[in-house]
Amino acid sequence: MTIREESQTRSLVSDLRTRAEDNDEKVIEGYFAVFNSETELWQGAYEEIAPEAFNKTLGNDVRALINHDTGLVLGRNKSNTLELKVDSHGLWGSIKINPNDTDAVNLYERVKRGDVDQCSFGFNILSESTDFRDDGSVKWTLREIDLHEVSVCTFPAYADTGVQARKKDIEQHKQRQFELRKQKLKERLING
Repeated sequence: MTIREESQTRSLVSDLRTRAEDNDEKVIEGYFAVFNSETELWQGAYEEIAPEAFNKTLGNDVRALINHDTGLVLGRNKSNTLELKVDSHGLWGSIKINPNDTDAVNLYERVKRGDVDQCSFGFNILSESTDFRDDGSVKWTLREIDLHEVSVCTFPAYADTGVQARKKDIEQHKQRQFELRKQKLKERLING
């Protein structure tokens, strides 16, 4: 298990939906994360989210943002304008749109038309496992995270910092494997 200090983001194309309540309240809702679904980061490198990953974090002060922009807050769980819950499929969220916020209303209309249908979440990794497979591929499983935001995004992308951290993990693993082989060869030479 590994703990990471740097903030991460992960994205997915979601089935975001809009709905209007009887009291004219507008809502954007959908899954911000899906469990047990491998995402290919690059050829031979995969990541997935374990079902228990969000168990200890839903009580955090989480914000819903537009494109990860902290100046464009759509909702917040502490103010009951963002609802987050976990089910067997993933992390589901519902955002109550402020009718007096033109950015929020415009985003609602874009989601309603299908122009925006992707989302992302920002977090820190508290616990993960790594599986270096026999076929040379690697898979990371996020076991516990510290969630701080969810975003409705126009162009979500797997953050370059996340990819670079994953590539660094592989290089460190290769270096450890090399050192281990070198040590075994030395032992064989010494012991004849």
